[in-house]
Amino acid sequence: MTDTAGRLRKQLESANFDPQNYVKQLSQQSDGDRDLQEHRQKIQTLADETAQNLKKNVYKNYRQFIETAKEISYLESEMYQLSHILTEQKSIMESITQALLSTDKDETSKEMLAAFPKETEEVKQRTLTTLLERVEGCKNIMETPGRYLVYNGDLVEYDVDSMSSIQKVHAFLMNDCLLIATWLATRRGTEKYKYNALYDLESFAIVNVKDHPPMKDMFKILMFPESRIFQAENSKVKKEWLEILDETKKNKATKDKHKKEEEVPHSPVRPEPSSVSTNPFDDEEPVDSDEAVDLSLEWIQDLPEDLDVCIAQRDFEGAVDLLDKLNEYLKDQPASPMVKELRGKVDERVRQLTDVLVFELSPDRSLRGGPKATRRAVSQLIRLGQSTKACELFLKNRAAAVQTAIRQLRIEGATLLYIHKLCNIFFTSLLETAKEFETDFAGNTGCYSAFVVWSRSAVRTFVDAFSKQVFDSKESLSTAAECVKVAKEHCRQLSDIGLDLTFTLQSLLVKDVKAALESYKEVIMEATKHRNSEEMWRKMNLMTPEALAKLKEEMRACGIAGFDQYTGDNCWVNLSYTVVAFTKQLMGFLEEGLKLYFPELHMVLLESLREIILVAVQHVDYSLRCEQEPEKKAFILQNASFLHETVLVVVERRFEEGVGKPAKQLQDLRKSMRPVRVNPESTMSMV
Repeated sequence: MTDTAGRLRKQLESANFDPQNYVKQLSQQSDGDRDLQEHRQKIQTLADETAQNLKKNVYKNYRQFIETAKEISYLESEMYQLSHILTEQKSIMESITQALLSTDKDETSKEMLAAFPKETEEVKQRTLTTLLERVEGCKNIMETPGRYLVYNGDLVEYDVDSMSSIQKVHAFLMNDCLLIATWLATRRGTEKYKYNALYDLESFAIVNVKDHPPMKDMFKILMFPESRIFQAENSKVKKEWLEILDETKKNKATKDKHKKEEEVPHSPVRPEPSSVSTNPFDDEEPVDSDEAVDLSLEWIQDLPEDLDVCIAQRDFEGAVDLLDKLNEYLKDQPASPMVKELRGKVDERVRQLTDVLVFELSPDRSLRGGPKATRRAVSQLIRLGQSTKACELFLKNRAAAVQTAIRQLRIEGATLLYIHKLCNIFFTSLLETAKEFETDFAGNTGCYSAFVVWSRSAVRTFVDAFSKQVFDSKESLSTAAECVKVAKEHCRQLSDIGLDLTFTLQSLLVKDVKAALESYKEVIMEATKHRNSEEMWRKMNLMTPEALAKLKEEMRACGIAGFDQYTGDNCWVNLSYTVVAFTKQLMGFLEEGLKLYFPELHMVLLESLREIILVAVQHVDYSLRCEQEPEKKAFILQNASFLHETVLVVVERRFEEGVGKPAKQLQDLRKSMRPVRVNPESTMSMV
């Protein structure tokens, strides 16, 4: 049996096993059903054994997986310890490197301060090459012949506008240029810095930044049209940088001058021009020394640096005060070269100050604090003569604030609750913006037209959010009417400050309101036609006194004062159910239409009412002409009288009260109907 099972297993496991051929041979060799059953049993036994072996292998592999996971966890712990050791080693190596660089810097500084004792060019270049090996992307620096290192050290770069720390850098001053390299905090290997910028000594100027705690030990490098500010380790290092930079620039200028003199051949000496110009077309007149303005005053000399400090500390008022003081001092003064130079320096600071104030008003800044948060920047821009730009930026800032507030408003399940919140947020923000605008731009009446245009745009943003929630979601006419009523009431409150946007709101809503009125008109007409098709012209039996009292109250609410004359004993009403339902729907449509009423919708509402009334009137007229039974005809005439003498009169009166104009179309409709008399001979028909 075991040999047979082994042979069968081998046969089934062979690579070229063909199931169809195997079954065909088996059926041909078997003697009957019993042999096939036995063979099937053998295959089933093999299948069970295979399943058991598979389970054992899975369990074995699972145990090996657990052991492997434990081993990985152990290795991870060892790797963490190894990483910690390597980190400590790296820290120690960096400390040693910093000490070596500091020593090299001190030695180089001493050599420079000793008036550059002579070294061989080979030694200087070797020192530069050694240091630049630590800077990524500086392989071509040494291609310039005669270039060598003068001074180097670590600095911290600050943002010119916000005076916030940007990055740590290492500066390499060479005899003809200045290299700025950024510090790579996570880089391993020999390269510790990355190339950032290279400036020729002639392309920049050095400016000492006045210490103003907490900002100290700083100096500025001016490269047209930008500038960079760096902070040294201490005042001693800052002084060394300023002295060595100045000395190196002078040495290079002297060297370049000698080189040009050697290259250019000597030309005959020309007589020096007279100090007094004889050109009658010379624009500039000589400045009288008695009238020349004194620019040697200390506050004028320190003015550019003081402006830098004010801008960095966000003391915008102080900066503008300094500019006003200078303008007052230089008022009516001749434009001498020294004054022009001073103006150039100050104008650069004015541009920086303007850029900072523009950034303060940009929508990218925080919008919290409301319109008053912009007053500081707006007022200083106006003082700088930038009232148009201040107006534009202020309105952009408030537009972004309004859009953000609307976007952040949570959409409620109840539409009316959402509209109350939306109107409160929008119109309150608009009111605050208008008051702040009037405060900030009181003396700039030319900006008011821009505010009016902005207000219309803001209302358009509001209407987009309003319509999306009220009209696009297919709310009922009553809900839409209440929402429009709330919006109109909030809009009227702006009239208290002289800002009337009611017409703008109505013109933006008129399309959606018109569509809502026409849609609901169609619903009422279809419902009326459906009830008319099932009309049996029978009196209403309300069954209980409570139901009758409720109907009377509903009719009084609709304005039908004389409804009691149509009620009888035992809870009967001498009107058709169809006419009563139509009356309630018609009066409800009228009330909602009056809430939605705009002058532009006058004819739309009138025509809608006329079409709805015609559906009921034509049905009554048709029933009178078709009905032959005297009692039922008398009942129809009674309903017709109710419509003609009560309902239509109330509709005309209520429309005139709500709109202020008579409903001429409805009056003509009622007059065109023949007088109705309650007798079998008369009918009600339309002319």
